[in-house]
Parts: sequence; structure tokens; C-alpha cells
Amino acid sequence: MSKNKHRKFAEINSFPNVIQPEYKYPVFEHPIKGRWGERFFHNDHPVVLEIGCGKGEYTTGLATAYPENNYIGIDIKGDRIWTGARYALQNALSNVAFLRIQAEHMHCFFSEDEVDAIWITFPDPQLNKPKTRKRLTSERFLDLYRRFLKKNAPVYLKTDNEFFYDFTLEVIREKNLILEAASRDLYNDVEVRDKIDPVLFTIQTYYENMFINEGKPICFLKFIL
Repeated sequence: MSKNKHRKFAEINSFPNVIQPEYKYPVFEHPIKGRWGERFFHNDHPVVLEIGCGKGEYTTGLATAYPENNYIGIDIKGDRIWTGARYALQNALSNVAFLRIQAEHMHCFFSEDEVDAIWITFPDPQLNKPKTRKRLTSERFLDLYRRFLKKNAPVYLKTDNEFFYDFTLEVIREKNLILEAASRDLYNDVEVRDKIDPVLFTIQTYYENMFINEGKPICFLKFIL
């Protein structure tokens, strides 16, 4: 491990906006489950998750644009979370938290009806067929989200991978989910863009910006479980 990573891991341990529980198997329910508003944010504002948040650009961008909401970025990579957590502290974003866990353990940290929306931004498409269950929009994960999402809460997906986009569309159709918006080329799709808050187009992740500069279309979905 590089010295830079060692430094980031040492620093992140002291960040008050990062929760990184020690892993013990099986994973048990965390004391913050069902109490994010009470114990962390100290308010009763809506809670929005970014799953696989990476450096937290979307988490912090949304938190800046919508201070009336609370945002939690979830990722297992501590050196990535460090970037977003540090930015949030430097910019006094009190409505931001980061949770360093494996996504499949989210049910141990959120209770029924605790989450108001989910963002999935540029996830690993897990292209090998045996990895289908690891895709963040697979039936397995959608069933997991149901355990803590409020009724009619939206799930948003952004991806540069058309295979992953098609896979997710197929899951939506097979499970009779409510599809509210879909685009294979979000930034050039006037019809879909008119349905979405324009502020969302000003927030881009590191990878999204890179893909746009390479001329890759950005796929977008909004659906309800």
C-alpha cells in the first residue's frame, strides 16, 4: 500500500462524518440503524443514499444543491471516501455522511421506511454472467433496497455502460416496476431532460466527466420499486 493511501486511511479514522464499522461475521445490526436523523444529522430531513459513491462527487454535489436533505455516500474503498468526506468537512456540509461498508450489508444500517431515494452512479457492470447477482440493480439488490426505501421512493441510475443499462431495463420490465424516465443519451435527450431537475445536470462524477470528454453517451434511468 502506498504512503498516500496509508495517510488517507489514518486521516479518515478521525473524520466525524465517516462511519466505518469493524467487520465481524455475520454482520449484525448497527446502533445507528433507524436513527440516522436522531444520532447523526440531528434533524428529521429526508435521507438519500448514493451507493458505490466513489469519491463522493454526487453525494456532496446533491448535498450542496439540496441542503434540506441528508445524503449518505456508501462505498467500501476508504481512500475514495476520503476525498468526499474531506471536501464535506472543508465546506461545512453538515448534511453529508459516508458509510464504509459492503453494499450487501446495507440492511444492517437502515431500517424500514428510513430512506427517501437512492442514486447509483457509474457502478461496476459486473459483465461476467456469474456476477449477475453482484450488479447493483439485480433482483437481489432491489429486494434489499425494499427493506428500507419508503413507498414510491425513486431509484436513479447513471451509467456509461449500455449493457448494464439494458440489463436494468429488463429487470424493471420483468418485475413490473414503474419506469419514470429512461435515456440512452441523457445530455442530448431533450424529452427526458425536461422531466428532470436541471440542477442534476450540473453534478458530475469524475468518471462521468471523463466519459463525456471521450464522447461516450451517458445512460439514465429513474424507476420506482
